Amino acid sequence: MIFSSKATPRPQRAVAGVPTSIPGHFLVRFRGRFLGLCLLGLLAACGGGTSQNRLFVPSRLVVLGDETSVITPTGTKYSVNGLDSSGNVDCTQQPIWVQSLAANYGLTFNECNPQSLAVTALMLAQPGAQVADVAAQVAAQVAAGGFRPGDLATVLAGTNDILQLYAQFPGRSVADLSAEAGARGKQLALVVNSLVNLGVKVVVSDLPDVGLTPYAIAQQALDPLVDRAAVLSQLTTAFNQQLGVNIVLDGRFVGLVQAQLQFQAIARFPSGFGLSDIVTPICTVALPNCSTATLIPNATTTGYLWADDTHLSPAGQSQLASLAIARARNNPF
Repeated sequence: MIFSSKATPRPQRAVAGVPTSIPGHFLVRFRGRFLGLCLLGLLAACGGGTSQNRLFVPSRLVVLGDETSVITPTGTKYSVNGLDSSGNVDCTQQPIWVQSLAANYGLTFNECNPQSLAVTALMLAQPGAQVADVAAQVAAQVAAGGFRPGDLATVLAGTNDILQLYAQFPGRSVADLSAEAGARGKQLALVVNSLVNLGVKVVVSDLPDVGLTPYAIAQQALDPLVDRAAVLSQLTTAFNQQLGVNIVLDGRFVGLVQAQLQFQAIARFPSGFGLSDIVTPICTVALPNCSTATLIPNATTTGYLWADDTHLSPAGQSQLASLAIARARNNPF
């Protein structure tokens, strides 16, 4: 189905309590935050008035973060896996965002290297990782040989932190949880800054709005008296704001990907991004075992935004990839 760009009344619940159209409050909830986040993103992206004198071409990509960025040793991903003609997983199909970024620079992961090329991209991201784990990933790489000139690192983490904090609601107040979410965003910013101090160029993404996920929709349906989706959005925003204001605001070193703004725009105008469904998970098996052979009826990896209740489909990964490539190419690294 194609969604209207106008805010609509709260929809009827679909199968398993998940609506198939956008709840009206999703379309208006972030208006007050939009300009502030735009300004934050512009500050982070502008590079402090610097200009790009020579195009930076990384010799190695180092991927840090959680499962959104993971390719497993068997080539599977926490999205929808593509299959070859024999029905086996083909890691080159349905790429995740870091694969697309690596391919843009001709870099290769060991986890997806069917042509046995030289490995020029390191997969350090881990399933289930939280912000504290990303700091450990950096420390482990330093101990294992460190970083080197020409490295470009990607950083994306925090969704697992948001979900962990949200699980404590309503036992803890929204204000208290938001403060901790902000503290974790600042903690991730300090990890990014530590990479800069090591001489690494960094593309860091803020979080897509967790309050717009199928998980948030299901939570809202379970508790109609409390706007639980809004709570998840507030935690996301608190995290992203502190991430943005605490990273090195110099485009020579750090490029900020504005995922929250992008996915909020998608929530308002899905058809404008080539999407027909932005609320229905398409996988019928748990990730990372989902493939194009295990989708709900009539679903497509190009038209649906979500693989499961919190992880992006290939279409969502593609949105993230486009932002990251543009930031890496346009920043004055």
